[in-house]
Amino acid sequence: MDELLDTARDVQENAHVPYSDYPVGAALRTADGTVYVGCNIENANYSNSLHAEEVAISEAIKEGHREFDALAVSSERRDGVTPCGMCRQTLAEFCDDDLPVICDEGDDYSEYTLGELLPNTISEEMLE
Repeated sequence: MDELLDTARDVQENAHVPYSDYPVGAALRTADGTVYVGCNIENANYSNSLHAEEVAISEAIKEGHREFDALAVSSERRDGVTPCGMCRQTLAEFCDDDLPVICDEGDDYSEYTLGELLPNTISEEMLE
């Protein structure tokens, strides 16, 4: 997991965060081992801002991936940031409940499953 976390840390350098000054990076690994990265991209109206996890999964989906085996998230502050609710719902659309989510705490990390972070998610089955 250290390599995935390092990748999430590295991509933070590309974040566009003039309003929050809170760079976040995400690294999403597919079942075949390909890693897609994302960083937050803020917009002056805030609602058009993109989150690091959204950018990473969008790139993976665009390339045809639908199976994922791990996600690492890191902020410049190394404060253990987890994906927000919106990102959790987006991840749940494409990832299983047991997806490991690694959250950077500097010298250590916390590990959750997506299902722990978003229990009782809105799913396709719920809508039927």
